[in-house]
Amino acid sequence: MIDIERPTAICVAPNGGRLTKADHPSLPLGPADLARTAKECLDAGACLIHVHVRDQDGQHVLDATAYRDVIDAIGRAVGNEMIVQVTSEALGRYAPQEQIAVIKDTRPEAVSLALREFVPTEAHETEFASFLSWLQAEQIFPQIILYDADETLRLDEYHSRGLIPWNQLPVLFVLGRYTVGQRSSPADLMPFLDGSKPRFAHWSVCAFGAREAACVTTAALLGGHVRVGFENNRQLADGAIAKSNGELVAGVSKSLLGLGLHSASAADLRHAWQEL
Repeated sequence: MIDIERPTAICVAPNGGRLTKADHPSLPLGPADLARTAKECLDAGACLIHVHVRDQDGQHVLDATAYRDVIDAIGRAVGNEMIVQVTSEALGRYAPQEQIAVIKDTRPEAVSLALREFVPTEAHETEFASFLSWLQAEQIFPQIILYDADETLRLDEYHSRGLIPWNQLPVLFVLGRYTVGQRSSPADLMPFLDGSKPRFAHWSVCAFGAREAACVTTAALLGGHVRVGFENNRQLADGAIAKSNGELVAGVSKSLLGLGLHSASAADLRHAWQEL
């Protein structure tokens, strides 16, 4: 049974690692832009911002100094009312050891980890388990990114083998990343929730393409949490181009409220993750 009293966390992924201002003139890239976006999205109902940073040439980079600059700027704008989650995404530029090193140097409050990047082979399992133990000791919240339903089985296997030091880990189901044209639909969520797949106490959904709002609203109604933003989509539910990430957040927040759900605060999300 879905607990309608449980608040739904709305997270925003405002920039991604590949997009430029040519994709949208309001794409936030630097610390000041991301701080303004954080405040706008907080006011619209988001409680977490998932950030990528760029180098001087505008290329995706994993860099502790750049991350700390962004974290500090967002902190000045919103205090502790929004969780800053940095990405560890490789984008083909970084090996697992480099991803781990940057996160250890940055020490963020939260980090996203793509299972397929951190454990590309069995030889990487021990290092991944050790890193998770370090994150737990440092009280850094990890979220595991899963691109297909079979990856839920892998994660469950690691848990059963004692490689994961938590009772549960927050996970993010990604819809549409590897479809033609990167389009997704609410039905794409069903394989992740199939009765033969593991159940996760805290799961979220992001969705590529114009049906982002429909996908994440479906997830929320089924007990999940949601992530929206320019990283995956720049269209509102009616097909119009969003003016900002805040518009995407506000649209989903309004839809959830109209369906009897309410948005989680950063304090709510921290508490939910600590309970895991």
